[in-house]
Amino acid sequence: MNRLSNWRWLLVTVIVIAADRYTKHLITGNFALFDRVPVMPYFDLVRLHNTGAAFSFLANASGWQNWFFSGVALAVSGLIVWWLFSQPPGRIVVPLGLTLTLGGAIGNLVDRLQHGYVVDFVLLYYDRWSFPAFNVADSAITVGVILMLIDGFFLERRRASPVDAGDRVSASNGQ
Repeated sequence: MNRLSNWRWLLVTVIVIAADRYTKHLITGNFALFDRVPVMPYFDLVRLHNTGAAFSFLANASGWQNWFFSGVALAVSGLIVWWLFSQPPGRIVVPLGLTLTLGGAIGNLVDRLQHGYVVDFVLLYYDRWSFPAFNVADSAITVGVILMLIDGFFLERRRASPVDAGDRVSASNGQ
């Protein structure tokens, strides 16, 4: 397997973008802004527009943030593609995390460029508390980053200090 096999990972990115675009299309086609439909206890579908970043950070700024976040998404996407193609063959966790994150970043970037905001529609809540609304792209970014953290904190350590059976035998023989 060579590094060109990393191209196959981009299929995950395409699937994330397609799922994100499709779900946002369903929401914008069937919900007016602020419409809310209960799905099950603690989970509603709602149409919200987020002009900011995660958790509506800078949402109330004067509009410059849309271009700033679009530029950041483009730069991060380029970095992710470079990182993806620098992965050794056979890795799974980091390439999956990278392509999920890339798909989410591009999905939200398309919204920013098309509308000037990101369409959010999943609302989780309990009583008066609610988690900020999010979408498929946000979920993909979150899962992707978690996978990369798991790899960095746990799996990389295993790869960095492998002790194969031959080394243990040699060490026990005093060699």
